[in-house]
Amino acid sequence: MSALSATTAATAPAVDFVATMSFIPAVVGQLGLSDWVAWIAIGTFVAAMVLQWSGAVDPARYVAAAAWSVFGVYWLMLVPYYYGHLQSPLETLLALAALPLCLYTGYLLVTGRESLLLLSKAVAFMGLIYLPAETIPVVRTWLIETTAAQTHFGMELLGHSPGLTEGADGYMSKFDFDPDKTVTGRTTYIIMACTGIGSMAIFGGLIAAVNAPLKRKAMAFASAIGVIWILNLSRNVFIGLASPWGWFQQDVFIYIASDLMGSPASRTSYLVAHNFIAQTLSIVALLGITYLVVRILPEVLEPLEDVLFVLTGSEYDLAAALGEEGRADGGADTSQSDQRSPPDSDTASGSGPDDD
Repeated sequence: MSALSATTAATAPAVDFVATMSFIPAVVGQLGLSDWVAWIAIGTFVAAMVLQWSGAVDPARYVAAAAWSVFGVYWLMLVPYYYGHLQSPLETLLALAALPLCLYTGYLLVTGRESLLLLSKAVAFMGLIYLPAETIPVVRTWLIETTAAQTHFGMELLGHSPGLTEGADGYMSKFDFDPDKTVTGRTTYIIMACTGIGSMAIFGGLIAAVNAPLKRKAMAFASAIGVIWILNLSRNVFIGLASPWGWFQQDVFIYIASDLMGSPASRTSYLVAHNFIAQTLSIVALLGITYLVVRILPEVLEPLEDVLFVLTGSEYDLAAALGEEGRADGGADTSQSDQRSPPDSDTASGSGPDDD
């Protein structure tokens, strides 16, 4: 045993080096054009963040403006996928709107709106959370297959146990409903968008970017991730059952899906559940989770105010609107609590699976 252990210890560094050197080309070789553009955009955002940290604020603004331009091109490249493959009107419109909004953000940075560097920093962290999961095969596989297994467990709690089989790109992510025993003969499988990592990256980036005590940042992050995880799995279960069992196979919905969207009539329940109900509720969910995070970490209001400025061209004081008074440490001023009226909040589900 001693001799074997010594041999293993002596050769381990060489094995690790070889594994690393073979892993990097494998990952790089699987990157598509849009992946490369995304990495370039995030890398440029990170460069702007480093420049700002080093005190070179003006160069940071120009580099961040370039990053926003590349970021807009990335979203434009996704339009054919959202329109043709996913048949998602909402995601198609958002992707189309992203390019002019990103270019406008870059323009504002160039013309002196320094506060947008914080939003740029948040996007940098979002990308650093999301892109490794999207582009590194082992991480991607784990996320997709784990989400599929958890969604299947949720189905079992409701009395359905179809089992899992190989779905898109070889992942064990397809719910193996018997097409002869279901209403539509269709099923769904989990893709990357169904894992909730996109929403997690959004809130993770916002929380990481702001200056606040680590304890409150950790609390906000844990709260946001926990809610997203629960709502996302609930949404996956809803869509995963609605599609095969034809929960929305009514004539009016079939007309919309087949005559207006050009899809098979059997795909109607999936489209209604995923593209209309779940995606609409996802927007409500984002608002609800944002409210939850703000109650714990009011500092995130600052980049959100810049988002509203980019969208509307008007300045907003969200802290005043929500009754949040700042303290020196960034927390809520409890001395003003008797003057505040609590705002409303909403929650809903996250992102769901694609159709087979």
